[in-house]
Amino acid sequence: MKIYTKTGDKGTTRLVDGSQVEKFDLRVEAYGSVDELNSQLGVVRSLVEVKNSQALSSIDTKLEKIQNHLFNVGSLLGTENKVVFNKLPQITEKQIEQLELWIDEATLELPELKNFILPSGDLIASQLHIGRTICRRAERRATEILLKNNDHYQNTLIYLNRLSDLLFTWARWVNLKLGRTETVWKKDE
Repeated sequence: MKIYTKTGDKGTTRLVDGSQVEKFDLRVEAYGSVDELNSQLGVVRSLVEVKNSQALSSIDTKLEKIQNHLFNVGSLLGTENKVVFNKLPQITEKQIEQLELWIDEATLELPELKNFILPSGDLIASQLHIGRTICRRAERRATEILLKNNDHYQNTLIYLNRLSDLLFTWARWVNLKLGRTETVWKKDE
């Protein structure tokens, strides 16, 4: 199979369910943002590997699991047909609860957040913040789909919401583990 199909040469693409849409369609924008997020998490995993820190090793396998879930999220967002949607791997409440557990575990180690912080610190933490912002965009695009009366996307939206919270928490956690101080937002500067 060739990597190029030429089907997109005129500005259209096919969704998972086989329907053809413009490349600027909300669904394409949504699953494209999820794909971008997945690539960003790949960068984070590479940086964790290069850092070779025992303190950070626990998030690599978690990130791999999340990357697999994001492929499911992308395929769900990439179909409009409910019959096809129901045949795809779903985002489950258990997967959402797992993200919440990881947030809670990392939060237990963190100092209380009393101010807004600037995305900064270690390169891995900064890359997690970039992932958080990409995730928020994916969430906004998924919300647009959901608002078109497609309530079967609810778990997908919840998953993205929790994931952005987790990436923020992990960015703080990485800075803590690596001894980096958080930069507090100074509103008057």
